[in-house]
Amino acid sequence: MKVHQIQVGNMQNFTYVVEDEETDQAIVIDPSWDLEQIEQIIQRNNLKIKYIVNTHHHFDHTLGNEGIVKLTNAKIIQHEKSELKHDIAVKDGDVIEFGNSKLTVLHTPGHSKDSMCLIGDGNFFSGDTLFVGNCGRIDLPGGSAKELYHSLFDVLYSLNDDLILYCGHNYGNSLTSTIGKEKLTNFVMQKRTEQEFLDMMGQ
Repeated sequence: MKVHQIQVGNMQNFTYVVEDEETDQAIVIDPSWDLEQIEQIIQRNNLKIKYIVNTHHHFDHTLGNEGIVKLTNAKIIQHEKSELKHDIAVKDGDVIEFGNSKLTVLHTPGHSKDSMCLIGDGNFFSGDTLFVGNCGRIDLPGGSAKELYHSLFDVLYSLNDDLILYCGHNYGNSLTSTIGKEKLTNFVMQKRTEQEFLDMMGQ
């Protein structure tokens, strides 16, 4: 699995083209702006895009869906709690396959009701659930500090420390990280009670 990380737009978003290196199949995660950069990667590597996968419904992660559909005729995958237009709904534990590669869906509400992460082949795509050194905001519709607490500590904290973290925005001091490093250095990943977390998040 080869990961192409592209920073797009003026909100420091990341779009990912994830390539199965044994075949020509790939997926695009969270297309929004600068679609010509995505198109260049697709054409340069002779990739066939099977799916567009959105980690959640916010416009800065979905704005480019239709553009990539027109370019590739790919199907759009979103979590079943998303209210946006999509072709395939997934839930926690479902597996997205492209070529010989697989990414497993982890439902991680908190930033939004439909937030999900993807894990496979040593990679972890966190969307806006977890950033390098921070986490997604919880003050937008559907946001919940309580749900985020359980996503972080019941789901993410138990993951392998060696997983490479690919976030939804370039908000940290590095483009990528690892789950292990975030457990050590990210203030939102420090062990605390649910109430302490809610107090910290102002909810």
